[in-house]
Amino acid sequence: MQLRGRFITLEGGEGGGKSTQARRLADALAERGLPVLLTREPGGSPGSEVLRNLLLGGSVAWSAQAEMLLHFAHRAEHVEKTIRPALAAGMWVVCDRFADSTMVYQGYGQGTDRAAIATLTAMLAVQPDLTLVLDVPVATSVARLHSRGGTADRYESLGPAFFARIRGGFRAVAEAAPERCVVLNGEPAPDEVARNVLATVSARLEVP
Repeated sequence: MQLRGRFITLEGGEGGGKSTQARRLADALAERGLPVLLTREPGGSPGSEVLRNLLLGGSVAWSAQAEMLLHFAHRAEHVEKTIRPALAAGMWVVCDRFADSTMVYQGYGQGTDRAAIATLTAMLAVQPDLTLVLDVPVATSVARLHSRGGTADRYESLGPAFFARIRGGFRAVAEAAPERCVVLNGEPAPDEVARNVLATVSARLEVP
């Protein structure tokens, strides 16, 4: 009998700690003896990583609709080549961003048709078992991005007004799907957030 794994996504605005917490959650699940795949979006498969560079590099000023469709192009490849096979093999897939990010960034943030985004999301025929939204105030996002140094990607450079729309968008998405989404405070120290993340996953998905 073929097993079916679990699919967990981490979402939220810039500087919310998603990548850090995705890694820590994957490590914690592996320590409990679970087969785990850690992946990300944009990216997660060879073709998807090519599109990630196009989307985040900032060398092309994409129209909002083109940008939305590019996100679904990389996502379709990611689902087909990485996520679906892992779930079919019984793995726990932890993904740093998924379709909610397109709904929020392109829908709420850039004004692309949300109904179209929802239709394309449904066509993927893969939905997370649990989505953790790491919520931080806009001022925290800005401060954390400044503290990183280096070159910001094109989304990180969009500024406080955009970040505010993104924060509101993620809250709206979570409120509309409480059976799937849990909003967690991303402001505390990483250790505390990690404990809250694992506690939530354990409560919702019965982690051994």
